[in-house]
Order: sequence, then structure tokens, then C-alpha cells
Amino acid sequence: MFTTKVKVYFYDADPAGIIFYASLFKYVHAAYEDMMRSFHTERDYFFDKEYILPIIHAEADYVRPIRVGDELRIDVIVSLLKNSSFELSYKFYKDDGTFTAIAKIVHVCVLKEEFKKIELPKECYDKLKSNLA
Repeated sequence: MFTTKVKVYFYDADPAGIIFYASLFKYVHAAYEDMMRSFHTERDYFFDKEYILPIIHAEADYVRPIRVGDELRIDVIVSLLKNSSFELSYKFYKDDGTFTAIAKIVHVCVLKEEFKKIELPKECYDKLKSNLA
């Protein structure tokens, strides 16, 4: 499991002061980038010349209100790992431990030029496997 933190700012909220639904996905992607960079691998997974890891599915459930000023812990868990794809689950908690939201994102590995599905590179697969729930 990988963990990171974010703070909810006014620009991430709707007029009622509750997180705008799409802002959650902004936090999700920031956590994803932080996790992938924490792997300290030879390849740069965001600017690789050979392959990319696009999102093919995204979903979220908002369990409790997330408000401006809340500081959130995000736990990133590899919830499913296949040869060519993986699912990451993002669990959001307030400082007091209150569970507020969950998001799930599925990525698939494809050749950059042809957009043809391929197996995840071994190094990437192994790093994801070490975070498998």
C-alpha cells in the first residue's frame, strides 16, 4: 500500500464548500503519480517512448462530505493485477480516521504508437505486485 496526503482548497469545492466531484479524480491522479514515482524504476512511466498506461475505467463513491480545509490521507492499493492491466483502489480518510470516499481506476498497458495492448513490463508488474492487496 502507498499512502499520501492532500488538503482540500476552496478551488476544489462547489459553492456549498463540499468537494467538487471531479476534484476527487485530480487527487486520485496525483496519488497515482506519486506512487509510480516512488517505485524508483529505470523507466519513466509517464513519458516512456515505447508504451503508455491509459485509464480505461474510472469510478468513485462519495461516502461522507469532504469540505474545504479537510486534510485527507489517501491509501493507494493495487486491487487487481493482470498481465496487461491493473486496478488501483484509492481510499480517502479525514485526519480523524473517518472514511470519506473510494475511487477505482483501471489502467491498461499499450504500445504508444499502435495503441495495441501488451503485457506490462516486468519491472512495472513486479512493483505493482509488491503493493497488491
